[in-house]
Amino acid sequence: WGRLCLLLSLFLQLPGSQAKCYFQAKAPCEYEGKQFSLGESWLSTNCLLCTCLHPIGVGCCETTQHPIDFPDWCEAHYDSQTCQISVVQKANPSLPCVKSVEHEWGSAGTPEP
Repeated sequence: WGRLCLLLSLFLQLPGSQAKCYFQAKAPCEYEGKQFSLGESWLSTNCLLCTCLHPIGVGCCETTQHPIDFPDWCEAHYDSQTCQISVVQKANPSLPCVKSVEHEWGSAGTPEP
């Protein structure tokens, strides 16, 4: 049990990540009809990286970083096919959110130093 608890704590504390993690106690290590063994991982259709922690359950973490500090003229777009989030311009979502002469960039609308 000690090793399982250590594995669980390491799994749920991904270094350098702001991703959310979830744990389902006693959840079966099965996904889309495939059985998984202790320590095996799989990517779910909603972009969660899940790991079998049998017999104590299944742990899953988001694989994407969620941007939190971008100008109000931009928005985050999520692509479920690639499991990626990009920051694009609200006025033209085909263009990335970048610094320009007409748009200031920085926290709370202050210019970047």
